[in-house]
Amino acid sequence: MIHMVKLCVGVATVEELESYRDERAHWWGADYGEDVHVHRTRMMPKRREEMEGISSIYWVMSGTICCRQPILRLAPYTNAEGKDYCDIIMAPDIVRTLPYPKRPFQGWRYLRPEDAPPDMESNDNENSAEIAAELARMGLI
Repeated sequence: MIHMVKLCVGVATVEELESYRDERAHWWGADYGEDVHVHRTRMMPKRREEMEGISSIYWVMSGTICCRQPILRLAPYTNAEGKDYCDIIMAPDIVRTLPYPKRPFQGWRYLRPEDAPPDMESNDNENSAEIAAELARMGLI
């Protein structure tokens, strides 16, 4: 199994991602007929078989990995001009993770399971997320 990490461009918080996750698929005309979140990217992962149905995409916002979404499948898409893309079809559930600093990069990268930040406990509250994010910015976690 291998995960994916990607910058969540134009989104600063998990709440902002939650607020428009359902709209994105409609922007691209992607209709998978399910309650899913779709993100379109340029390249299909070569390690696709290691990801579909068992891995997650970890979102980087404001220089920090702060949440993930389970990847259900990866679908090829070709636009009207013949350009190929990859639709990342994810569960709509957004799982908060312990904040983990991540420098900017282009596109997406693979993320080994042992390098992925752990999920926040369900009893953690917003204050503990803010504290963990500040500790991460300071390089203490």
